[in-house]
Amino acid sequence: MDDTLKRLLDAEMRAEKIAQEAEQEQERIIQAAMRDARTQDEHFTARVPDLHRSFINKAEERAEQTVAELKRRYDERHVQLRETAEKRENEALEAAFALLLDPTR
Repeated sequence: MDDTLKRLLDAEMRAEKIAQEAEQEQERIIQAAMRDARTQDEHFTARVPDLHRSFINKAEERAEQTVAELKRRYDERHVQLRETAEKRENEALEAAFALLLDPTR
């Protein structure tokens, strides 16, 4: 009986030692995970200005493209209006002269 009790006591001590080692390993893993999370957070925080700058640059590029497109459309419309005005210039002059020569019209 003493031998059985001794073996049970030894088994309990081994089990307790294994449990303590598992808890220590768990704590090491948790601490390592927390360090990794802090490191990743620091890297992300450090990248925020670059991300912001990149966003601003892209927004500026899109704005420049939009302005260029609007300027191109404006120039095209200006050319169309100028051509129309030149085509109608003679008609307008003739109508103006006719009015000047015959105000009763």
